[in-house]
Amino acid sequence: MTLFILRKIKKACLLTLIATMVGCASIPAGVERSPQDPWEPFNRSVFEFNEGLDAYVLKPVVAGYRFVLPEFVRDGIYNFFSNYSDIYTALYNLLQGKPGDAFNDFMRVVVNTTMGLGGLIDLATPGGLEKHKEDWGQTLGVWGVPSGPYVVLPFFGPSNVRDTFGTVADLESDYLFSFVKDIGLRNSITGLRVVNARNTYYEAGDLLDGAAIDKYSFMRDAYIQRRAYQINEGRDDEEPLMPVYENPYQ
Repeated sequence: MTLFILRKIKKACLLTLIATMVGCASIPAGVERSPQDPWEPFNRSVFEFNEGLDAYVLKPVVAGYRFVLPEFVRDGIYNFFSNYSDIYTALYNLLQGKPGDAFNDFMRVVVNTTMGLGGLIDLATPGGLEKHKEDWGQTLGVWGVPSGPYVVLPFFGPSNVRDTFGTVADLESDYLFSFVKDIGLRNSITGLRVVNARNTYYEAGDLLDGAAIDKYSFMRDAYIQRRAYQINEGRDDEEPLMPVYENPYQ
């Protein structure tokens, strides 16, 4: 089933990329252009594709996932991938010059792996070890690399030029994605990981769909503000609204 879904996603991505080369979505009347989004017509086309992919593929799959698996099993899957990501977060914090946070993240992995059944149970958070989330895009931002224009990536969603390179680096350095040699196992893990990521905001998208707002602009502005907040460690701004969709690899 996972292989079938992945094939459909790949085919849909290819067809949409071809479509976006032919024409771009128009900007709604009365919507103010953002100087950080010079490629807005193209970005809106990709955004519409992602919305269709989510509505017709991902969300139905996640609905079945929630129907078949009880909540404690879904929580275990979430905790496993969260624990796995803490390994990379520890490395990114070290590269960003935050050894204290890096040690905290390393200890989260030790505690959850040894006492939390390989990461299926999160014992670190209630034990006082704070959860962080870092990636290559944030690391490049801390090193002073400018964000560049906003861009919407097929399937991955909101990004910018810097974070696009960061996403590629995340994928290339991700053991589960790049170094598992068994193709069937790798695709199954990737599919489960994507479904798990979508499950974490299963109902959030419905709230925006029912609101009288331009969803594209809302998600763009929330993404830009949130990434600035993450890179600045909250020094300059209050924490912004979280974007509805997050890249599962960031």
